[in-house]
Amino acid sequence: MSDLKERRQRAIADLIRGGALSSQEELAERLAELGFAVTQATISRDLDQIGAVKVRRDGLLRYALREQEQVPGFAAVLRDFVRSIDTAANLVVIKTPPGSAHLIGVTLDQSDLPEIVGTICGDDTLFVACPSPEIAAELAAKFRSRIQ
Repeated sequence: MSDLKERRQRAIADLIRGGALSSQEELAERLAELGFAVTQATISRDLDQIGAVKVRRDGLLRYALREQEQVPGFAAVLRDFVRSIDTAANLVVIKTPPGSAHLIGVTLDQSDLPEIVGTICGDDTLFVACPSPEIAAELAAKFRSRIQ
């Protein structure tokens, strides 16, 4: 890892620990004040590499580091962030508010559920791959029961 990248990632981690940052734009502004010229893509990669996730605190979304806060429990994440759950063949398709799909994906990846082959996260959509359409339907039902 380059020295500049290490310094930038340390600065991002320090900014997250030091205050409530809720968007990549806000983070870019704060980094610019510190002398780092970055693109949104760079910020996104850095956030992923340092393990930053968005969490809901007092009704507001903000970035946090896993070391700083426990990622909320599985059922709580589903209740707080899932808008809809559908299936498409062997996939469970989960819709979330913008910027929240990654949080659910991380939680599912850490759950070690045997029904999950893997996850792919976008901004507000998460695809959960299952071994078969039947297992996907069962998993979707299981998830729906936890958000009701």
